[in-house]
Amino acid sequence: MHPDVCLWPQWKVAPRVRAFVTTRAGGVSQAPYDGGAPSAGGLNLGFSTGDSPQAVMENRRRALALTPAQHAAWLEQIHSTQVEDAHAVIERLAQGERTRADASVTDRAGVVCVVMTADCLPVLFCDDDGCAVGAAHAGWRGLAGGIVEKTGKRVAKLAGVPAARLNAYLGPAIGPSAFEVGEDVLDAFAAAAQASRRDATVAAFRPAGSTPAKYFADIFALARLRLADLDVDAARIYGGTHCTVTEKARFYSYRRDRVTGRMAAMIWLHA
Repeated sequence: MHPDVCLWPQWKVAPRVRAFVTTRAGGVSQAPYDGGAPSAGGLNLGFSTGDSPQAVMENRRRALALTPAQHAAWLEQIHSTQVEDAHAVIERLAQGERTRADASVTDRAGVVCVVMTADCLPVLFCDDDGCAVGAAHAGWRGLAGGIVEKTGKRVAKLAGVPAARLNAYLGPAIGPSAFEVGEDVLDAFAAAAQASRRDATVAAFRPAGSTPAKYFADIFALARLRLADLDVDAARIYGGTHCTVTEKARFYSYRRDRVTGRMAAMIWLHA
């Protein structure tokens, strides 16, 4: 798989921090998990999608070939706020045991943290000096519940720094013109927001035209507000520009296609 088919975060971090987000291109999966162009194989990395397991295994091998590792901390994601040690996740996988969680962290070189998405927001973390990294899967439930804050605090603790010295990258996710939600989602975020950020949280929801009690939610803005709760300055937050729904040729989207593949956001520390 050529590295150019992936997104490589353009962030100002320590050279030993390595990270990328896959797209739908560069693999062997066939329609509807294809690479977005006629006869192009797709890089679907999800076993629970209905795709050929052999194709997914080959796709994972190709993605991992861009890292120094043979294995990654693949999680059984459940839209929770559970954060795990990535090395422990890999050890359990070697024993045939899956880990139900939505984020992993590590301070070990060569250990790959990974989350899969197809509209939900992947958030990657590292500290200034590249002492620790983490990856979080932030669907709206996890984001409202605090997955970003919990993952950031774990990375900061491993690195031995205040959370304000973290950097974050927001990967491709469903964009603010496509993420239609109900009033229950707005209420969940408003209830969970700090009092000083409640107005900004509500402002991240735009009424969806004439449809009553429906809104377009800006998941990137909501994530930035949660990062602000960690005292992460806006200048340390990167990405948040790619919409999985509207960029059909490049990304998988469950909201758009229902039957679709999964992309992965991976981060690790170079030895």
